Amino acid sequence: MNRSFDEIYQQSIDDPESFWGKIAQDIKWIKPWNTVLDSSNPPHYRWFQGGELNTCYNCVDRHVDEGRADQAALIYDSPVTDTVKTFSYRELRDEIAVFAGALANHGVTKGDRVIVYMPAIPEAVIAMLACARLGAVHSVVFGGFAANELAVRIDDCEPKVIVSASCSIEVIKVIPYKPLLDEAIELAGHTPDHCIILERPMLECSLTAGRDVDWKAATDTAEPHDCVAVAATDPLYILYTSGTTGEPKGVMRDNGGHAVALKWTMKNIYGVEPGEVYWAASDVGWVVGHSYIVYAPLLNGNTTILYEGKPIGTPDAGAFWRVISEHNVGVMFTAPTAFRAIKKEDPAGALIKDYDLANFRALFLAGERLDPDTLQWAEKSLGVPVIDHWWQTETGWSICSNCLGIEALPVKQGSPTKAVPGMDLHVVDDNCEEVKAGDIGALVIKLPLPPGTFPTLWNAKERYIDSYLAEFPGYYKTADAGFIDVDGYVFVMSRTDDIINVAGHRLSTGAMEEVLAAHPDVAECAVIGVVDDLKGQLPLGFLVLSAGVERENSKIVKEVVAMVREQIGPVAAFKTAIVVARLPKTRSGKILRGTMQKIADGEEYKMPATIEDVSVLPEIEQALAALN
Repeated sequence: MNRSFDEIYQQSIDDPESFWGKIAQDIKWIKPWNTVLDSSNPPHYRWFQGGELNTCYNCVDRHVDEGRADQAALIYDSPVTDTVKTFSYRELRDEIAVFAGALANHGVTKGDRVIVYMPAIPEAVIAMLACARLGAVHSVVFGGFAANELAVRIDDCEPKVIVSASCSIEVIKVIPYKPLLDEAIELAGHTPDHCIILERPMLECSLTAGRDVDWKAATDTAEPHDCVAVAATDPLYILYTSGTTGEPKGVMRDNGGHAVALKWTMKNIYGVEPGEVYWAASDVGWVVGHSYIVYAPLLNGNTTILYEGKPIGTPDAGAFWRVISEHNVGVMFTAPTAFRAIKKEDPAGALIKDYDLANFRALFLAGERLDPDTLQWAEKSLGVPVIDHWWQTETGWSICSNCLGIEALPVKQGSPTKAVPGMDLHVVDDNCEEVKAGDIGALVIKLPLPPGTFPTLWNAKERYIDSYLAEFPGYYKTADAGFIDVDGYVFVMSRTDDIINVAGHRLSTGAMEEVLAAHPDVAECAVIGVVDDLKGQLPLGFLVLSAGVERENSKIVKEVVAMVREQIGPVAAFKTAIVVARLPKTRSGKILRGTMQKIADGEEYKMPATIEDVSVLPEIEQALAALN
């Protein structure tokens, strides 16, 4: 008889060593661990101490050895180049082994760092797994990051080799990478020994003699390299996330706990069986791409999709439905922002009818808070469960989710359901005292964090403590605010710095955004707090309207103001909103509320390195100036 979600969750909290020790047997180990959880040096906990494995072997070679050699491992779908290419597990293993040999020929050995600065192409995945094969540590930097941002990362992780490409393609625009790479190396204090450059057919690039090597030339002379044994606690990758000081933080992931947890999530959270097609519509430069384009699906023996395109514009708002239909996708994971963009372009969901989605059974959304209006639109349009789940770069996998592979729980709109097994989640006040059910506070996770999360920051142990563990002793600070209701359902309201103080009342901008998003003419929205001499802060809304809306902006603004007053109350002091053509976002789809707030308050701001389009900020400045 299947155990209930609550039973499984409770075991993971009461006896984590037994819980994860049993799960870890699903991974192929070269040497078994001595200790499931080493708690000898808190708060620095380590999982599977003494164990040895190779992550690349568990992702590809294992499946070749166990009968999946001819199954599709990776499908590359690129509407921007009109390309679809499929790699079987055997083909992917062979490509990875040869490129690992090429890296070894250029001096890369176990423990060395390799930066991967590439677009969403198969060679990026091959490079990541080739590093894992050698026991080298990869650090994927989102392709197209400005030269200074790349230089900062070069200096922090000191790569022996950088792997890059001549360009990427954004819809129809070719973005040269090589000039950015050359400038970054000039700016950086550290210089890599070599750069291996993939020259894409749409843009040639010049190579620097003595340093740069053509990808094809490097692989033509390479022999396949075997998998290298690494300790479970050895680093697999470094992924930089923006810090509040402007200096990026290098989130470090280990090999053992990562493989154990990620493989477990595919079946238990996403409900995906080996052999099925799974699609995470993200980029390998983000944590979603690491966890759910590359590692988790391949660890589980799935077919994973790498998509070089957009939800709209490549060629239209039916792009996602085409991919799901053509490749027989069962489960998809993307950001709410992508669905808001689709809803804005095709409010009636008319394009869905052009495709056969008979095999599609679940949609998972994360990365931005999922407003009920987008949830309802997706449910109605697709006719499948839409699962809101919450996690972070640091955690590497879900903190909260409706775990389809364990027990599908009733949905509560606005909630990513309950904390998943292993995540001992609590809500506390500023004094680290637990608050009562329904009260907003800081969302924190009791230590030790489960396997697959981050054990530390690269080269920054003190910053790791200061940023995440010092404020609430014994807990990991998520920096998100929210509450847990009497049924154990979690509601993530906003980042803790998005809680605004209006005349002494702590109010969630996320709750206000939910109200705005419910207006039938609103496609996307954001709420920020702006300085007010009388009340301290006042909320200000930004509205992006759906395609085809022709009503007067002033009428729509008046209606949303009334909605907030009715549903949240006069205490919110929500009095105005601005209609804008678009919102400033990161390339991963997160709205840059903090930058918008600085503009509104007249403060100086640094151009965010992750911004998708710098031209949006002057538009926001103009809209605010017109308001004043």
